Amino acid sequence: MRVHVNDEPRETAAAHLAALLQELGVAQEPAVAAAVDGQVVPRSRWSEQTLSEGAQILVIRAAQGG
Repeated sequence: MRVHVNDEPRETAAAHLAALLQELGVAQEPAVAAAVDGQVVPRSRWSEQTLSEGAQILVIRAAQGG
């Protein structure tokens, strides 16, 4: 299916947010937040959050530095 990740179109076979984040290589990073269609999804619900055609996913990585 086609979704948008951080405003970039992406083809994925992932049915759930957790699988998509695994595909992106960020699922195991400790400082990652995700939202689907404007709604923040807590990490504890990533595997429950289903994705649908055209979903808008926002992935945010916290970074520190100076």
